[in-house]
Amino acid sequence: MQSLRDPNLVAAIINALSHEYGDSLARLMLIEGVTLADLINSLLRAPIRNGEAIRLVTHALGSDDFLVEPDIAGPSHIAYVYDRPGSLNVVDIAIDTTHGQVSSTGIRLRLRSPEKI
Repeated sequence: MQSLRDPNLVAAIINALSHEYGDSLARLMLIEGVTLADLINSLLRAPIRNGEAIRLVTHALGSDDFLVEPDIAGPSHIAYVYDRPGSLNVVDIAIDTTHGQVSSTGIRLRLRSPEKI
């Protein structure tokens, strides 16, 4: 059985999803897969700063605790979408690849070890 590599990251994501959707649905979302858009929205509504929310999303995308679908192979770049020009408040994320851009609604994250939650 694999243990969580970053339990604080997983706990913060579970807390944000639970706050938005309730415990049962949050756990189901992590087992079945949560869209990056839903995760971003939940974290942005959580009682944390915008920068902290986006840092958690970025770490989740690179974390060994989550499977990211589709598999982003090859060179890629995270593109941040801001609420208005000149703002530092991120409202969405997309991933630029050599095959085009994948929006947050087209990306799913699943917990690798759902028995740990």
